[in-house]
Amino acid sequence: TGDQNQIHLMEIFSADPTCKDFERKWLALYEGVARCNQAIRILEKSEYAKKDQRIAEMEFLRGHYYFNLKIIYNQIPYIDKSVTDISEFPKISNTQYTSDQLWEKILSDFKEAYNGLPETQSEAGRPTKYAAKAYMAKVYLYTKDWKDCASACDEVINSGKYAMLSNFRDVFLPENDNSSEIIFAVQNCINDGSDNNYNGNPGDRLLPPGGPYPSYGFLRPSQNLVNVYKTDANGLPLNNGQDVTDNDNVDIRLDHTVARPGKPWMDMQLYNWTPREKSVYGPYSPKKRLVSMKSSYYLTVWPYTNALNFYIIRYPDVLLWRAESAIEMNDLGTGLNYINMVRARAAGSKGVRWDDVSGAGTGDAANYKVGLYTSFGSQDQALAALRTERRLEFAMEGQRFFDLVRWGIADQVINAYIEKEKVTRTHLVNAHFIKGKNEYFAIPQSMVDQCGSTVITQNPGY
Repeated sequence: TGDQNQIHLMEIFSADPTCKDFERKWLALYEGVARCNQAIRILEKSEYAKKDQRIAEMEFLRGHYYFNLKIIYNQIPYIDKSVTDISEFPKISNTQYTSDQLWEKILSDFKEAYNGLPETQSEAGRPTKYAAKAYMAKVYLYTKDWKDCASACDEVINSGKYAMLSNFRDVFLPENDNSSEIIFAVQNCINDGSDNNYNGNPGDRLLPPGGPYPSYGFLRPSQNLVNVYKTDANGLPLNNGQDVTDNDNVDIRLDHTVARPGKPWMDMQLYNWTPREKSVYGPYSPKKRLVSMKSSYYLTVWPYTNALNFYIIRYPDVLLWRAESAIEMNDLGTGLNYINMVRARAAGSKGVRWDDVSGAGTGDAANYKVGLYTSFGSQDQALAALRTERRLEFAMEGQRFFDLVRWGIADQVINAYIEKEKVTRTHLVNAHFIKGKNEYFAIPQSMVDQCGSTVITQNPGY
């Protein structure tokens, strides 16, 4: 709790507007916006043969940056290419546009990108027409425009450009970057001649099994998360609130997502080390997005980066958005179909096996059982299944919090989680989520100070 204390304060919902990470994220996203705007201005004056396509790519990226600003800070200043004088920036209010108007501007960027982008790109990492359409679907999802969300998802699905990999673990191997499952991703690479391999993925570099601190204490999975993977005799989520034991059936995705004591750690060893501050944060470590030290895509020296891309939109996202829009329109059969598509891939995936580690034994390392839903008795039941499935599929990928906020249940779910988890996780003793405040970060105090409180209105509660 003392190392990077501002992150601890964020975790217990006690951070104030001076939190440096609130500012860092804000500045990084607006730097992206600024670069897109400048590139568009330059391109518009050029005679470059692909200028229209490149402008569309910039509009896609600008939409991406503003999308993240919107879901993180909510009411934000909107700066477009017309603002060229840097002295004008501090005069742009974050209440100039309503929330709905901001969403329309973000949607407009993705629509323009869709119109100008090709269906395929020869260079990995450049957005395509269908990546823009998928992002449009995500905007519709957040604005609860279920009909348009369904239509946008259908176009992506029916394009035939994407498919889930047959094995869940394969999705998170660097050698499978830009597979048929990835609609848009940040590209990372190592050993490419860049200074200090800084084109590698830096976000996970301090996490086990490598780096300078093999038992580091960041991004630690909760007991609550582990428990949600427990399944019943039919292989469906059990959600009985009891801690998982070795005798329980569990979803195959659990041991590809979380490192559990005594279970194989990729192809290296059994996970038998003591995580930093185990008495505070518990015995589990992250696993899904980590790369084996035996992999040629992992850098075993400073800065310990790897070549695994950072995924922005995966194909199962679109399938579950389609399911959600269907269920919200009371089309439970379509929702069932798309949820089961995601579950079927999990059911057919290879579980973690003792054989993965030399000398550890043979067979599966747990009682893996994933089944399909046969029907939903009500819309509420279908929504509950959809929401659980998103958690199972995307755990540790940074989506859960934003899902809870857009569903309007963040305060209920998070406070219930804190109340139970704090009994064994002491860092949560003073945690509490305040409805109407903690759904969003504070606007950085430095921005309020620079622009003035009449220009930048602080988010409620801060």
